[in-house]
Amino acid sequence: MKILVFQQSNSGESKIAGIRKFGKDRFDLHMVSIDVPLPLVIDDARELLPDDIDADLVLDFLKHPDLSYDLAQLCREKGIPVVASGKKMKIEGVATPPT
Repeated sequence: MKILVFQQSNSGESKIAGIRKFGKDRFDLHMVSIDVPLPLVIDDARELLPDDIDADLVLDFLKHPDLSYDLAQLCREKGIPVVASGKKMKIEGVATPPT
């Protein structure tokens, strides 16, 4: 299973470490880190996201809500499930469990 993790300012590092420790070699784990200063409002966050996403599952540890929303929309279009803990999105294919 290929898992793609999106994070800002190392926000997903502890979870990534847990996946590596407990998942052993069962997952093909890749990270996308967005660590540039961002405005309060991003009109089109896709400029900061990859053009194409190839994964079986996306984990969203992004802090900026516009990035998370556009990532979720992109994944929905591609049929890729997203886990975005603690987010308040209502997008088909996005699981938002409480943190």
